[in-house]
Amino acid sequence: MPTELLNALPAAALFALVTTITPGPNNTMLLASGVNFGLKRTVPHVLGISAGMAILMIAVGLGLAQAFERVPLLYTLLEAASVAYLLYLAWKIGTSSSVQMRDGQARPMRFHEAIAFQWINPKAWMMVLTAATTIHLHASLSLNAALMALVLVVIGLPCITMWAAFGMSLRRFLANPRWLRIFNITMAVLLVLSLYPIVAHFFD
Repeated sequence: MPTELLNALPAAALFALVTTITPGPNNTMLLASGVNFGLKRTVPHVLGISAGMAILMIAVGLGLAQAFERVPLLYTLLEAASVAYLLYLAWKIGTSSSVQMRDGQARPMRFHEAIAFQWINPKAWMMVLTAATTIHLHASLSLNAALMALVLVVIGLPCITMWAAFGMSLRRFLANPRWLRIFNITMAVLLVLSLYPIVAHFFD
């Protein structure tokens, strides 16, 4: 194993651990999904997050970050889309009032939807852009991104699964519709609060 990789791997693993296990849009939604739908039905959401993060990391390594530097408006439009979609998700979570699915009106996020969500997830962009510029597992930018994507999947998958599992463990305590409604509203508020860095950036 190359010396450069050995030297940078602990930092990469620690970065992946801290960024994937701490609260953010993904983990907030996984917690809510675990409560509302259980762990088994949330698995596609979990796997979609990991796949989406890996794809985003590789895309940044292949030059997407440079495109944002050359055309800042693209990133501004991405931020605006992030705010709009996260507010929509917060509303959907906040208005959910039943653990059980009713007439197909409520369902967990699907695999492909979770992949797509990473492209407008502000924390995901922060993670991959930081990793691409500060962690050097390989001299090649593309290989560095691919290796970092692997680290994010290996370290991150168990971390985000814990959030969904914790949500599932709360199901019996939230069987009362009133408490479930309070929980979902709390999750919606936390999701809105996660937008603070973007909103603050708009007013810089």
